[in-house]
Amino acid sequence: MVTTLATGLCGGENDALAATDAVLQAKEELGSARVDLSIVYSTSGYDYQEVVDAVREATGNAPLIGASTAGEFTEDGVNEKNVAVGLLSSDDIKVFTAISEGVKEDPEAAIKEVVAKLPGKVKGYPYLTAILIADGLSGVGERVALLASYLFGKGLRIVGGMAGDDFKMEKTCVFCDSSVRTDAIGVCLLASKMPLFTGVKHGHTPVSRELKATRTEGNVLYEINNMPAWAAWKEETAETARKAGIDVNQLKTPAEIAQFCANSQLGLATEREGEYKIRWPASANEDGSLNFACDIAEGAIFRIMDGSNLENQIDAAEGAIMMAKRSAEDAGYSEFAGILVFDCAHRQLMLGDRFSESVDRFKKVLPGVPLLGWETYGEIRLEPGQFSGFHNTTAVVLLLPKNSNAERR
Repeated sequence: MVTTLATGLCGGENDALAATDAVLQAKEELGSARVDLSIVYSTSGYDYQEVVDAVREATGNAPLIGASTAGEFTEDGVNEKNVAVGLLSSDDIKVFTAISEGVKEDPEAAIKEVVAKLPGKVKGYPYLTAILIADGLSGVGERVALLASYLFGKGLRIVGGMAGDDFKMEKTCVFCDSSVRTDAIGVCLLASKMPLFTGVKHGHTPVSRELKATRTEGNVLYEINNMPAWAAWKEETAETARKAGIDVNQLKTPAEIAQFCANSQLGLATEREGEYKIRWPASANEDGSLNFACDIAEGAIFRIMDGSNLENQIDAAEGAIMMAKRSAEDAGYSEFAGILVFDCAHRQLMLGDRFSESVDRFKKVLPGVPLLGWETYGEIRLEPGQFSGFHNTTAVVLLLPKNSNAERR
């Protein structure tokens, strides 16, 4: 049996009915094939437990992973306040799930608990890929990614995201089998006979010189090059902002600053010259410090990035899926069962009515291939050998080959 991914997307006032209908849509495409894994993404407007219970009942209690989100989409389109479901069926992939709580207080202990519940290797299925989902308001996305890369061991590929709540910023939840938990981390380990392939891309360009985070505490950046962070930020972005008709010195209220920072973000230098990982400054404090969605390491080298070019943001989706497709083709795989997308909720805000164009780019590269995506509060993509892979305002994809028989070149 080849690997198959089938999707469903439904809304409405009834939580359980929307979830059941989404499953039935997917099962219609799946046919008589068994369900080996349910992937579930739900709007914050629904009762998450009712959604999960309905999916479990409709799939015969198949293993489940998922999260509350800030948006959901499939190959059939983008809709607000829905349940999106993906059903995976495969003889080439074995599925293992685990969840633990307390990730905000002690992310290391939480990840160790999850690791202890999952196999280190699976005979006959040499390739390991983890889908990792964590509480999106925990503020520990960077630490979770770093710890996961260390504690899971070498050779493991990791993708995932931070749960959302439609920008309410009140409570996010992780789903695993029948459990719905906040302050949690959930992992679905995919042990496969063939490699799975990932891609990542953002649409930002550097506009500042190289800068240094000279004073930080957790996710708060106090000083840049020994200057108050917001003062330094304004100085470095003044010229670019002026060309866009913005006087940075007139930005006073938290709302004005937040709107400006929607397109002006921090780009952490990576091991590859000219490549950056994006960090979103969510707000400014009265003392001139900046709050980020995750930790900023003291001493970090970065540039301020501009993301206002919407064409670049749309192109980023195509760049992410092209990266995964090229890796797959280089390994001899040309037929694909599905695309899983972990897309930053902030990209949805930036693109507005044009967000669907971004989703269309995935379909342009791989027409006819089922697509399941959600809007996250942070994205994870770690290839074997990497030491950090947490992102903001970025598109991450996981590409599933249709079968384990590559066309060897």
